[in-house]
Amino acid sequence: MMAYSEDHIALAAEYALGTLDADERAQVETMMSVDKDFTAMVEAWQQKLGVLNQMVGSVEPRPEVWDRIKAAIGHAEPQSPLVLPAAPPQPAPEAGELGAPVDTTNVVRLSAQARRWRNVATFTTAIAAALVAMIATQLYAPDRLPDGLRPKVRTQVVEVKTTVASPPSGQYVALLQKDSSSPAFILTVDGATKNFTVRRVGATPEPGKSFELWLVSDKLQRPRSLGVIGGDDFTTRPALASYDRDTVNQATYAVTLEPEGGSPTGVATGPIVFTGKLIEAVPPAAPAPAR
Repeated sequence: MMAYSEDHIALAAEYALGTLDADERAQVETMMSVDKDFTAMVEAWQQKLGVLNQMVGSVEPRPEVWDRIKAAIGHAEPQSPLVLPAAPPQPAPEAGELGAPVDTTNVVRLSAQARRWRNVATFTTAIAAALVAMIATQLYAPDRLPDGLRPKVRTQVVEVKTTVASPPSGQYVALLQKDSSSPAFILTVDGATKNFTVRRVGATPEPGKSFELWLVSDKLQRPRSLGVIGGDDFTTRPALASYDRDTVNQATYAVTLEPEGGSPTGVATGPIVFTGKLIEAVPPAAPAPAR
């Protein structure tokens, strides 16, 4: 690829910006028609600067904004051409004298080159400033922007889960006995977890037999087995978890004498030896005061 001077590079950039006058544009287009590398450089500038230009929407300023811009740059009124006073004729210097003509070609070229780069820098700075202003307006005052530049409203659905607190529960106790003077077992039920514990008190196990606990309720078609009461002093099970609170609290609890290991059919086969109903032994804890 041909090496180009800074003047050619600046010329290509300013052509991409569209700030050249008619003669300079004709010069660039002539170079592009005969130089593919120069054409590629111009197209590269167009891609670089075109991205910035596309990011800024087209907005027509209000008339008063145009008036302020014209006043700021001195074009509010037509200006008369600037006429410099004619310089008095100077005698031509002799050869070797200090007043010999100076070649200003380099000065003119450097001035034009500086002007082009200044135009490029000014334009890109203006675009960057416009982007910052547009972003800030979108964040803090979107209503001031045209419809096409306003940020889209995002709707976010927030799911709020409400936890329903279960009613406070206490402890319930039933004396399983044959009569009021001979308690055999103490049944304790936790109102929150529905776990129950059977404590042996006065019941005497028989060889080859097992005590089995049953839940009897008019809400159920038949008594439901809660399992065999173990040989230890305490038997704990969660067998009441599948029943609702009213059924648990209002049922009658019965103990039958079954073959060792419990009823083989799931239905009580032996005699009912002890019964009892639950009463509230410990009231529910009072709810904590709201802060």
